[in-house]
Amino acid sequence: MVNEQTGKWSFLTGYARVLIVVARDPAIRLCDIAAACHITERTAQNIVTGLEQAGYLRRERAGRRTRYILCLDGTLRHPTEAHVPVRALLELFTRHDGKR
Repeated sequence: MVNEQTGKWSFLTGYARVLIVVARDPAIRLCDIAAACHITERTAQNIVTGLEQAGYLRRERAGRRTRYILCLDGTLRHPTEAHVPVRALLELFTRHDGKR
């Protein structure tokens, strides 16, 4: 049964989850990214930094807050999906959110 597999592995990586959460709310705080993804703040910070270094997002300061700008034209990293734009992945997970 599919539900018996819960907790043993996941289809999405932490990086994908962080991108999805940021796509839903570009002004989200780091602590809220961590909570939404069920990861620590340190892990969330490391993932955001990695995504920024890889060119998938940029950070922009707005006073004391950070706003994230996604770079949607980049492609997924694995060779099997290297032809798939990040935009397609995010649209799959955010199309019914009403924010896009």
